[in-house]
Amino acid sequence: MEPIELADRLGRWSADRGPLYLLLAGRLRTLIDDGELRSGMRLPPDRRLAKALAVGRSTVVAAYDLLSMEGRVVRRQGSGTEVAGPAALPARETTHSPAFLQLLEPEADVIALACAAPATPPPEVAEAYQRILPELAAVDGDIGYRPIGHPLLRTMIADRYLARGVPTDPEQILVTGGGQQALSLLAHALLRPGDRVLVEAPTYPGALEAFRAVAAVPRTGPVGLGAVTTAALAYVVATYQNPTGAVLPALARRTLVESARTAGVPLIDDEVLTELGFPGTDPPPPPLAAHDESVISIGSLSKIVWGGLRVGWVRAPSPVIARLARLRAVHDLGGNIPAQLAAAWLLRDLDALRERITQQRKESHDILVTELTERLPEWEVPTVSGGQTLWIRLPRGDGTSFAQRALRHGVAILPGAGLDASGGSIDHFRISFVADPDNLREAARRLAEAWRTYEPPDHPSAGSPPLAV
Repeated sequence: MEPIELADRLGRWSADRGPLYLLLAGRLRTLIDDGELRSGMRLPPDRRLAKALAVGRSTVVAAYDLLSMEGRVVRRQGSGTEVAGPAALPARETTHSPAFLQLLEPEADVIALACAAPATPPPEVAEAYQRILPELAAVDGDIGYRPIGHPLLRTMIADRYLARGVPTDPEQILVTGGGQQALSLLAHALLRPGDRVLVEAPTYPGALEAFRAVAAVPRTGPVGLGAVTTAALAYVVATYQNPTGAVLPALARRTLVESARTAGVPLIDDEVLTELGFPGTDPPPPPLAAHDESVISIGSLSKIVWGGLRVGWVRAPSPVIARLARLRAVHDLGGNIPAQLAAAWLLRDLDALRERITQQRKESHDILVTELTERLPEWEVPTVSGGQTLWIRLPRGDGTSFAQRALRHGVAILPGAGLDASGGSIDHFRISFVADPDNLREAARRLAEAWRTYEPPDHPSAGSPPLAV
């Protein structure tokens, strides 16, 4: 491809804020992902493209190198740069992202403990859909496009926040297609290429994916973040943290919110796991938004109910909600109204459902911890008081190479390196205990067998950031 032709396709790639190499990489990434730059297509040499774009050669080199690390282009000395073929990307994900592989190509003989989500909807889901049928049949004069969400569900979500000590108006609620879409909308609305985002190390990998998708730059702090420093955004999972299961104490919550307010940094509190506290444990402290109404909260029914019920939400100041609604309208006009009506029914009896689900989660947690402790006494297997994952440290080797070994023995786990934007957590992995007891026992047996045959590499591998839930 000639430089001038590629320059035309790039359009106004440099019109946004941020480092030029990130802006260029972002536009090239879009062209590749949309198929406009096809597999095997040779891209212009660094110097010629830099001249066509009126930028320094280092800008093009850095953009190409970033896309090469992502697997979207291949750079060979003396042969130039070309768009990677479709076959190149699955091989990369197969090696480093068992969770992503399991979502796209589930295997019957693999116990999928990389994804932390219930495998079966509770009977209440079907019952909720049955209950809304008369309401759907009576709909008249409503085209069904509601970018901000159905008013009934928004009101019920607002009422639940009020019951938790966070006065909330329905106008402060935006219904989304799950917690991941909420993160993606917030990233697109609040971030620009090159912006700094403060995240915990480790953290939820889906958040890192959302921030990197808009070319923002994650900067890490400890679990709970501590004090917030200068950044465009801060993101924390304060309750049953993903992946560690930690709960941020009340005083630390207040300190975090105050430091974010002082620094003028928008703060996101991901509360998707908040409902998953085990019976008999102390309830978590009030949400971060109880200390400052400007805190942005994310919620979802995917973990407490079922991932297939794509209903989540954002609670934020009304101007932020209005901005998100405009962005949502551009993407898909609005969400699934039948699902939102069913979610409203589920919220009516959510406390009773939660009591049963969390008891099951606790039993599953206890089974997996006991099995791993007995079969693998040299491992560090910490217990948690809620959530749905264990954060395990290996006594030797690294999580990426061991995850590959575990997959060959029929268990998918998530390497820790992909959850840590600092480059740490190489010796950890995340494993979900959301499975039936027989599968958990069999998974522990297979992991023990994988560990017996595992030979750590000479140089630990950090792998690539995975997409997981």
